[in-house]
Amino acid sequence: MPATIEQYPVGSGPYAVTTGPDGALWYTLVHSGRIGRLSPGGTPAGFAVGAGTGPTIIVPGPDGALWFTCYRSHQIGRITTAGQATLFPLPTPQAGPFGITAGPDGALWFTESAADRIGRITPAGEITEFPLPGTGMFASAITAGTDGGLWFTLNQANAIGRIRTDHKITVFALPTPKAGPVGITAGPDGAVWFVQILAGQAGRITADGDITEFPLPDRAGRPHAIVSGPDDRLWFTEWAGNRVGAIDVSGHAETYDLPVAGSEPHGLTAGPDGAVWVALENGHLARIAPRDR
Repeated sequence: MPATIEQYPVGSGPYAVTTGPDGALWYTLVHSGRIGRLSPGGTPAGFAVGAGTGPTIIVPGPDGALWFTCYRSHQIGRITTAGQATLFPLPTPQAGPFGITAGPDGALWFTESAADRIGRITPAGEITEFPLPGTGMFASAITAGTDGGLWFTLNQANAIGRIRTDHKITVFALPTPKAGPVGITAGPDGAVWFVQILAGQAGRITADGDITEFPLPDRAGRPHAIVSGPDDRLWFTEWAGNRVGAIDVSGHAETYDLPVAGSEPHGLTAGPDGAVWVALENGHLARIAPRDR
């Protein structure tokens, strides 16, 4: 199925993008230490967070603000829709926070990739950390599942983890060795979906831990991030393949080549306009609108 792809310049190094409560796209500019905002059809705006902070993943919070991880400065950030930013340092030094998501308990949950921990921060800034049952696991992306748990990828442990709001952690090993799971999201079918950057596959895990894997058309595409789209499909980026793909809940996948070589697609989101928006580290946001669906 063809798609219309448009690109919009937004500044150096967009890494992740999300739709904010104000109906605009909010994105991280990892190299310049800024958060950006773009209303579809408008002009991009940028807000300074701090040199060397490395803002990485950004999501809407339960308080009407946007929350993000600062991988390089080991902080959690909050920015209002007016552009006022606050940073919260983590208790554990050199923790490497990466993924973040809003939980079912009114708090934000995040991964500490370099510290083998899952963290929780309230809108007031109170932080609690929970150690994982192992070392060198490299917790990466995290999402809230429909079962009330928080699900996350363990990139170096080749596993998917779940932490419940009672803090119990369960780890589910992947069938494919050295698959390298990274992106993860709640799917439209009540399961959790993820992508394996080293194996070139998408995966699906149920609340009971049953895992199904789906090889993608290009096994060398290095799928990085995944999100539920506006069309009941799961959309993902292929960093090495310079493309974006979509997979339905039956496992059928389609891919869309990006028009500019070396775009480096990373995070993506269902936009406020019914399209899928993608952060391209080459300095653009891409808007993808499938046709004839």
